Amino acid sequence: MLVCARSLATRWWEGRGSKIVKILFVHERLGAHGGAEANVLATAGALRGRGHEVGLIHGPGTGRAETAWEQVFAGRFPHDGSRTAEEVCADVDATFRPDVVFLHKTNDTGLLEALATGSAPVVRMIHDHELACMRGYRYNPITRCICTRPVSTRCLFPCGASVARRNGPGFPLKWVGYVEKLRELAVNRRFAAFIVASGYMRDDLTKNDFPASRLEVLPPVPPENEEEFQSSFDGRNRIVFSGQLVRGKGVDVLLDSLALLRTPFEAVIAGDGGHRAYCERRCRRLGLGDRVRFTGFLPQENIREHYRDASVAVVSSVWPEPFGMVGLEAMRCGLPVVGFDVGGIKEWLQDGETGYLVPWMDRSGFARRLDSLLRDKLLARTLGENGREQAAARFGFESYLCNLESLLDRVASARLCATAR
Repeated sequence: MLVCARSLATRWWEGRGSKIVKILFVHERLGAHGGAEANVLATAGALRGRGHEVGLIHGPGTGRAETAWEQVFAGRFPHDGSRTAEEVCADVDATFRPDVVFLHKTNDTGLLEALATGSAPVVRMIHDHELACMRGYRYNPITRCICTRPVSTRCLFPCGASVARRNGPGFPLKWVGYVEKLRELAVNRRFAAFIVASGYMRDDLTKNDFPASRLEVLPPVPPENEEEFQSSFDGRNRIVFSGQLVRGKGVDVLLDSLALLRTPFEAVIAGDGGHRAYCERRCRRLGLGDRVRFTGFLPQENIREHYRDASVAVVSSVWPEPFGMVGLEAMRCGLPVVGFDVGGIKEWLQDGETGYLVPWMDRSGFARRLDSLLRDKLLARTLGENGREQAAARFGFESYLCNLESLLDRVASARLCATAR
């Protein structure tokens, strides 16, 4: 009788074309902010375009591009403190009834518990190191040394990871409880599947007792731009950085490297954040004020305009980037990339083929690689075109979307069969 019920359930699911219908996204914000938010909006919009209905449990708004989110997510469920997590999830079950939950960023343990015990299976996309580090960024903000240990009491001493940076307004630091972090990890391990951007992240999570069989490497690549252009590689020797201006992005280290360049250049620093004022002061102290321009936050289409007139893009992160999506975006524009060899960057940046990997914090090495590309434009063009080809072959948005859809479908159908037992 159980076999018969499972067979009927499977046939019913397959009769729907083996496609889930309702996907509930969960994210800590509503609106544009960084790479995670860009991925949420692009993925939800594309899945909606494929006929799925997408809903969203979300935290506070960012004040940027919120209208676009409201247009994509017809069903929105604020989790802003006015209701408990259980009440929000009960509302979702009553009005949206998802087939699968696609969980992005949140460290609200109450919400995680409510999702873990809900009727729909949960697939979690892990955007950074939040489940492998109490601080969430896997390096010491004072010494900048990269950590390779699992979460343990050594995070308390000597690391001192109970004190972490707070995002947003107010006091810049927050307290992270060790016991609460262990509880958060335990709840997350109950989810049906996990998506990570790189093998580096997968290996890091297995150290923290996440089962390798439920970890899928699927880089959350952005959609390709329909317009393909050839960067000018002109005599201005423009160098472009794009990203949040926080300490881990290494803009201060990049400025030190730019000060060592022997070739005339101009640089654009596109982004904003708490480290910007310090970097602007450092820029002036290094005598780079007439060659380096800080633009503040720019939409992606404006960054592409800078890429159009550039000769090289830089990824100067000194924290272990989970993937480093901004470099892939530059490669799609036919630019060579120079970056530090940290985290998952070497999984898309091939040294000597699509740009250069530089040993961590090696300022003079970074400058030498930039000099070589600025002096030899034929080399820069060749590496840039290699990068464009590899980005198209290995990191296409349609391929990412198909693999994601297949994973969500497998998880949803497995829960359906288990329920029919």
